[in-house]
Amino acid sequence: MSPPARRDSVEKLEKLIAALKAKGIITEEELAERQAQTDRASPETGARMVARAWLDPEWRALLLRDGTAAAEAMGVSMAGAPPLGVLEDTPQRHHLIVCTLCSCYPRAVLGYPPHWYKSFAYRSRAVRDPRGVLAEWGTVLPEGVEIRVVDSTADYRWMVLPMRPAGTEGWTEDQLAAIVTRDVLVGVALPKVPTAAAA
Repeated sequence: MSPPARRDSVEKLEKLIAALKAKGIITEEELAERQAQTDRASPETGARMVARAWLDPEWRALLLRDGTAAAEAMGVSMAGAPPLGVLEDTPQRHHLIVCTLCSCYPRAVLGYPPHWYKSFAYRSRAVRDPRGVLAEWGTVLPEGVEIRVVDSTADYRWMVLPMRPAGTEGWTEDQLAAIVTRDVLVGVALPKVPTAAAA
């Protein structure tokens, strides 16, 4: 976006906010809290949701049935956000998240999207050649595994529930959450057990 277009967008946003405040629809305090909530959002939230799903079958069922309710149950406000869907990887299917139009992303549970997620190259190639894109990330899946590319949109946001790696039996929620990265949560990577832990 060019500087004049950016200025125009900022001015329009400021006018919209002023109109909403004037009508009593939103307050300065609510705006500040929403901004603070956005700034606090991080992939650690999504990682903890996954770790809990690996340990608790009832929580896993809730997460897969209603990701928004699961996030709210963890204290994450989803007010005003599109519904959150959670896609479960299996030995037969791997999910890859992309937003083909722009950069729709479940910020409440994953924080801000990385720059590559918003790039045209990723958005177009993930759809055309998902296996090739994953290989560039070092994620090589067996030929028999289907790769399902899922489009995150303004109406519905997605994250991945990856398979729990072997060698993590007996791990705590904290230990499990530590191996679930932002890249795992959108499907470009797999959770990896550190060599020392696997030994």
